[in-house]
Amino acid sequence: MATVEVQGQPRAPAINSGLPESLSGIEGSVSRAQLGWLRPTAADTPIAEMRRRLFEDDYVFVKGLLPREDVLKMREHYFSQFQSFGLLKPGTDPVDGIYNSAADVSMHNGIDGGEATGEELQALVAAHVQQHYLDFVAHPKLRSMVRQLMEWDEEVMLMGTMLRHDIPGGKSTGLHYDKLFLRGGEAFFLTAWVPIGHVGSSGGGLFYLEDSTELADGIENDFNERAKDFSIEEKISALNRNMTATGVLSLDPTVFQEDNAHLSKRKRFRWLVANYEAGDVVFHLPYTIHSAGANQDTSGRIRLSTDLRFHDKKDFDAGTIDKRWMKFWTPQDGL
Repeated sequence: MATVEVQGQPRAPAINSGLPESLSGIEGSVSRAQLGWLRPTAADTPIAEMRRRLFEDDYVFVKGLLPREDVLKMREHYFSQFQSFGLLKPGTDPVDGIYNSAADVSMHNGIDGGEATGEELQALVAAHVQQHYLDFVAHPKLRSMVRQLMEWDEEVMLMGTMLRHDIPGGKSTGLHYDKLFLRGGEAFFLTAWVPIGHVGSSGGGLFYLEDSTELADGIENDFNERAKDFSIEEKISALNRNMTATGVLSLDPTVFQEDNAHLSKRKRFRWLVANYEAGDVVFHLPYTIHSAGANQDTSGRIRLSTDLRFHDKKDFDAGTIDKRWMKFWTPQDGL
């Protein structure tokens, strides 16, 4: 497909300019030689070009889609609920989300990072159903972009969203493609990953495997071959016996490369990172391989983000979505 030159685009950094010396995953790391930048796309780019980038690159990284002040209000609202739990550095503003480094890391990992308990766990659950958050994920600019990108008349967002904080030194989500967790439906879905505040390239944000859907298809076909004797329930579960304990492909990008090189035509893997700002949104496909990085933010900033998945209303009405996700997140929900 021919490349379309679009005026007024955010300038992508030079190939290696500003990249970290290495990027740490939940386990292991990737050297600078295997890193690159996500391609930024201005929010006023013609929608046809955005759509082309989404399906050609497996993602489209939209800069400044949401008003910065709306994103920061959401960040302040979220962290203000955790001040009494010792999560935030004393004397700091909730909107800054600065981690209290004197706290026990294991007590404040958030979703996928460990076992929150008691009142903090209740706060994590409650955050997903509060009106401020529900209004945020229904933001007109976000929903309009979803409809335009996909050429849908109406979208349906799965209720099972994931509102996560990731503290420096904590644990988060390993390598996966989203279809792993939504095998219970046949319909296409679009994921929007929304950083709620600034997330630097070493601050625990998502990083993406370049041109990854071909490899994900190979992994999925291999899974289907090995799962022939599985029950329907086990086939659609990301926690089946062919997966890790948390349902992801791997926690270490280097180990992942070694384990899956035989399923890929590529000779070289490259992982794409970004410096995310409040207002940015990344849209990606069901088979786009990605992971959270380790949060090594030198200022102690906590990464806050949400994962949202959208279907065409026609597919929802036809009953071809994964209905397991039409409920709010709770611990131990099996998803």
